Amino acid sequence: MVQSVGTMALARVCKCCRPVVKESFKGLLCRVLQPGWIEGGKTAKRHLLSEDIIRLQDFQERKLAVGYFVNGLNGNFIDLLSEKLQRNEQIYSRDLKILLHSCQSADDMKVATEAIYRYAENTTFHQFKFGPLFIRLCYELGQEDLAAATITDQSMKEFFNDATSFNITTDMLFTKGSYEHALKIIKTMKKRGVEFTKDTFILACGTCYKLNTPESYRICTALIDEAESKDLPIPRHAYSFAVALALRQNDVEKAQSLYFQIINTDSRIGQNLRVLILAMSGEVAEAVSILSAAHLYKWPSFVKKPEFCQEVLDLLCLRSEDGPHMMKVKKIVRHLEEANQVTQQTLDDLLCFTPPGKREQPLVERRISRTVKAVI
Repeated sequence: MVQSVGTMALARVCKCCRPVVKESFKGLLCRVLQPGWIEGGKTAKRHLLSEDIIRLQDFQERKLAVGYFVNGLNGNFIDLLSEKLQRNEQIYSRDLKILLHSCQSADDMKVATEAIYRYAENTTFHQFKFGPLFIRLCYELGQEDLAAATITDQSMKEFFNDATSFNITTDMLFTKGSYEHALKIIKTMKKRGVEFTKDTFILACGTCYKLNTPESYRICTALIDEAESKDLPIPRHAYSFAVALALRQNDVEKAQSLYFQIINTDSRIGQNLRVLILAMSGEVAEAVSILSAAHLYKWPSFVKKPEFCQEVLDLLCLRSEDGPHMMKVKKIVRHLEEANQVTQQTLDDLLCFTPPGKREQPLVERRISRTVKAVI
């Protein structure tokens, strides 16, 4: 007898301030801030959500437990569900829970997709939220297009009514570089009135930053302005993306305004953005002051010294070329290099990082039967 199952088992552009600078400030600025050059040749897939949110490992562990359980059934469970769908029978929660923990291939996903549509058609009260479960399954099997198509289907509005499903789908598309589709997910979420979480703001601003178009800039600033008007908490990471996007769009004034909304700007991202803003606004002397303070401060041995991106320093050097502060810029950059406070990580590298999540608690050995029992 089948029982119900729950949710289981800038590369270095040039040597700074070299005698002959052939590249214009505008040209270098484009290289620093344009995503195509920043990401050229990189293959790493960077997520904006932590494992605490995606919970892929937890999902896979539960799949293993369910797999152990369904092996004792007569016949292949997915085939049994497929036959049930062909007979146009209703799909119940217990069936769907087991099915979504049993799929291993694209063919299996066809059955799962048909099953969730059948379930959504015949169920008006969803006691269990299946949205995140289906999206995590898509995540595991690399079915981001299926996830995007399903979650944006108006007929599945009630099935996907939680922020987690939208956030994971957006993160999936972000890692694949499908930024247009990721933005469509954000727009759908907004249109349906699904409440934005802190993770949503990070994903939305990050996606707009990657797109780097006038339209994505308008959407990003509109989301920030609306959230501020409602006193909603906006993460520092989201603000940082918005600042970088404003700089890409050459809106230094807006970038400064957004930057000053960040409560703590002592991070590497914050300090690099600040120097970049000052360089672009022509305030070279103040930029030198910030760099000098970071170099001269007596940092404790257990505290990592501030690091500045080579690309940001290159732009500052070029901006100060033939100006009154050129020698000061050369000197402080040389000192930073000698102190190992210059990094080849790009600003994009710093912005597109995967949060570490919460520290994992020591794992306690559990029996499979106990795991299954907890979710049936």
